Amino acid sequence: MKYISTRGAAPALNFEDTMLTGLARDGGLYLPETIPSLSVDDIRAMRGLSYEEIAHRVMYPFVAENFSEAEFADLIAKAYAGFGHVARAPLVQLGANHFLLELFHGPTLAFKDFAMQLIGQLFEHALKRSGKSVTIVGATSGDTGSAAMEAFQGLDAVNLFILYPHGRVSEVQRRQMTTPDASNVHALAVDGDFDTCQGALKDMFNDFTFRDEVRLAGVNSINFARVLAQVVYYFSSALSLGAPDRSVSFTVPTGNFGDIFAGYLAKRMGLPIDDLIIATNQNDILHRTMETRAYATDTVIPSISPSMDIQVSSNFERALYYAYGEDGDAVAAEMSALKETGKFEVSQGAYEALRETFKSGRVSEDETSAEITRALKETGELLCPHSAVGVRVGEQHLGATPMITLATAHPAKFPDAVKAATGHHPDLPPRMADLFERDERLTRVSGDVEDMKALVRERLA
Repeated sequence: MKYISTRGAAPALNFEDTMLTGLARDGGLYLPETIPSLSVDDIRAMRGLSYEEIAHRVMYPFVAENFSEAEFADLIAKAYAGFGHVARAPLVQLGANHFLLELFHGPTLAFKDFAMQLIGQLFEHALKRSGKSVTIVGATSGDTGSAAMEAFQGLDAVNLFILYPHGRVSEVQRRQMTTPDASNVHALAVDGDFDTCQGALKDMFNDFTFRDEVRLAGVNSINFARVLAQVVYYFSSALSLGAPDRSVSFTVPTGNFGDIFAGYLAKRMGLPIDDLIIATNQNDILHRTMETRAYATDTVIPSISPSMDIQVSSNFERALYYAYGEDGDAVAAEMSALKETGKFEVSQGAYEALRETFKSGRVSEDETSAEITRALKETGELLCPHSAVGVRVGEQHLGATPMITLATAHPAKFPDAVKAATGHHPDLPPRMADLFERDERLTRVSGDVEDMKALVRERLA
């Protein structure tokens, strides 16, 4: 299995090199040269298996060149051993045909744990085997940073720097990033929004001198290994509802598009998915694109669902690659226009291809709060704001096909918004009860990428 860039001008790599490289040198994102397919019988044979066993069967075709089956099974077992629910990703029924997929039972209470815990194991195994070390820089709108800190703290072969927008994440999210005391992890509070952080990250990867000097690697969802790990819970949840003999649809609270793109991969692999529904908050660039063909950035408006406060959704490039018939030149042209002008218009053919798979919806701040209130009253489920956005949009798209909405974070990560909507203050799990008593360790940095690079060099010296 080889991996190629969405922009078509970078060398093909194997899985391990793709994982350790992150962003392709032509600025594109890596994808498998061919997407493995699973037959109806293959999928049916996964019924009744544990989450770890399903993960092995779904992911192994992508990694077989670099890991033996036994090695990979062991890494998966280690990755999910610390999750707080035996099912790892349990389903809860919200209504007659609507189900909630709880993805917040990992160490940092967010769906990012599913990918980050595994990628931490994969990185450690690969680096020990090679004797190499790397510098990981990641950008976060909230949950990626804490999940990465949890996965990589204390590893000898990794120095981790997380860029997060100062003042634009919840207090729980911030403290999860700033309270780890391992010397190899660094929280950098950036003046700007998430797009400032993400833009700086991409600029670092595109500065090949810096990239090679510090042996730069990435764990944002630009890293294909992150997306791959998220494919698994689409299979596990669909199997619980009767797949492959019954189709399902998914609604996904969406910011950087990685989670819903994992659903697209699952569909391409053979999972019977009818619709993949993009749920956005007031920063609704993806919904506007699906309505008008125009991808045009605007000012990020802070919200009570901060992990979705994004205008440049990096993984949308992967969806565009397939929508444009795997034409790397066409994707490169659109990404160049986006960088130069802040916008581009999806071609009619590509737009129609996107609309065949994706639908979308937008939820306002007031509607998000109202949904948290309604869900608790009518279903007994206490939702975080992001999950509430998903449930609200999912309700709008209910039909004959069972709908699974992804609950992306524990409500205790956003206590102020949840309490304002319900009067109920969600408690952190006992293992995090002292989070607000721990000392914080962070560095404030300007939004200038040169300042960030200088700080990374200083910390590595």
